[in-house]
Amino acid sequence: MKQTHYVAREPDEQGFIHYTDTEHAVWNTLVTRQLKLVQGRACQEYLDGIEQLALPHDRIPQLAEINQVLSGTTGWQVARVPALIPFQTFFELLASKRFPVATFIRTPEELDYLQEPDIFHEIFGHCPLLTNPWFAEFTHTYGKLGLAASKEQRVFLARLYWMTIEFGLVDTPRGRRIYGGGILSSPKETLYSLSDAPEHQAFDPLECMRTPYRIDILQPLYFVLPELKRLFDLAHQDIMALVAHAQQLGLHAPKFPPKAA
Repeated sequence: MKQTHYVAREPDEQGFIHYTDTEHAVWNTLVTRQLKLVQGRACQEYLDGIEQLALPHDRIPQLAEINQVLSGTTGWQVARVPALIPFQTFFELLASKRFPVATFIRTPEELDYLQEPDIFHEIFGHCPLLTNPWFAEFTHTYGKLGLAASKEQRVFLARLYWMTIEFGLVDTPRGRRIYGGGILSSPKETLYSLSDAPEHQAFDPLECMRTPYRIDILQPLYFVLPELKRLFDLAHQDIMALVAHAQQLGLHAPKFPPKAA
């Protein structure tokens, strides 16, 4: 496993995680800025989740506050984790309806990009949609499949996760919208993903699994769901048969240049 650059915060004896004033100020900057940008760009199911979570603006929320809302809507919880966790732990958590949240926040110097997902990315990007039963069902199924998958199969599942949960778009009666947490927690990608610059393709899980990606660039391609419920329907398909088919067909050529050494 890669070495992390960040240190997750440990709770005190009462389970309370203490953050500095600077860290709370970073949260405030990120939340205030991003809430403006997602209006009219995020899908309604995400915006409904944001409303239910009622995230504080002046401080980083405690995980117990998030858990109260998630458990009351879909039965999910968030789980405190170190900055980086192994695939195995990740799948174990999702399979038990617990979403991993690293309890550190980026520095003021890293407002726009950091190398690993922090508490803002996980809570603002992903937790609102975990209040939605379709999204929650897909994420739970994904965790159970990943737990039983081989190392080789997990790589194909990871691409499906990347193209949906992290960087997915969806068509709605009001136009194309964002549901992927990797986009919704990034100001630059929120604007870019819906522009004419990247390629948009109709969602196809097999194609998602065959499409290489890089984590450190704006995505050259986004897959667009016909509706968010398509994720729920996918959860009830034979996803591992699709993985086997994708393995057989192999990967598409990357749509991006190789990473500089």
